[in-house]
Amino acid sequence: MSSKVKRTYASRSDQFKTDTPTSLSSPFSSASSGKRKWPFDELHSQVASAKRVKGSNSKPKSKQKTLKQLHFCIDQSTVRTCTACKLTYTKGAEDDEALHRAHCARVQRGMEWGKEEERDKASAGVKEIPNRVKLKDGKKGRVICVDATVGGKIGSKLSTLLETINVALSASALSPEALRASKAYLFLLPAITPNKEKIVGCILAQRIENAMMIASPSSYGSENDATPSSRPLVTVDDSSGLFCYPELLPTALGISRIFVTSAQRRKGIASCLLSAAARTFVHGCVLDPKDGQIAFSQTTGDGLALMRNWGQGGVRIYDEDHC
Repeated sequence: MSSKVKRTYASRSDQFKTDTPTSLSSPFSSASSGKRKWPFDELHSQVASAKRVKGSNSKPKSKQKTLKQLHFCIDQSTVRTCTACKLTYTKGAEDDEALHRAHCARVQRGMEWGKEEERDKASAGVKEIPNRVKLKDGKKGRVICVDATVGGKIGSKLSTLLETINVALSASALSPEALRASKAYLFLLPAITPNKEKIVGCILAQRIENAMMIASPSSYGSENDATPSSRPLVTVDDSSGLFCYPELLPTALGISRIFVTSAQRRKGIASCLLSAAARTFVHGCVLDPKDGQIAFSQTTGDGLALMRNWGQGGVRIYDEDHC
């Protein structure tokens, strides 16, 4: 009787071992690695690094900055002078062109006066001159007065306006002492946007002590000789033939800056502002330019014509730095 072969779990295990290829190894196989256990941290780092490699390939490419092609132009200057605001700037320079656009817009159309300024006008001491003004073209506006050294939002807007005026007139900034003695008179017109107005005119009036009388044309030499003949005179503007007598005469009010936007000129705004300053600058006393009580600082051509028409020959000239 032949012996019967018994199969056990051990014999089956040995058979499976011989059939399994010995060249394959796995971190989870304890037989081929000498019963070595892989730490969890090492396995986690390997999986994380594999994810990073896979994720790096799926990242979107960053957008490349758009570059501008520049060209040298040696036969033409890049410096431009605007015909509207007379400001000189460098064409192609972004900062210069941005400053020019802002300045040109203020010179032509003025600055906004809106709800925020109306809300702050009581705390800023803004005074409205009575009576609404009707211009030559039929539009109605109003005149307000404020100290030149006012702070807050209104003060910031006034500083920007004065800076624009100085650039437009090619004038230097006034000293802090002159500003403390000054008041700004602003002319406001309704804007297209509801509840908003535009500052289209401004004069700066200051308290002064003395000024010089303008010499009459008869005090000059011959018609072809603009030099004084007998009495010594002070030359104010040789190109326009403006001379003054050197004697300093008591004068109450000085006008250091006059500005009207280019879109609103020849409508009586400057004369309206000057008349408002003559009536209200000195409390309880109306000043008369025909009596020499008001003086202008050194003027431009347009300012000289305004001074002669509005003052009717009585306006004087003063030095804004030594008044």
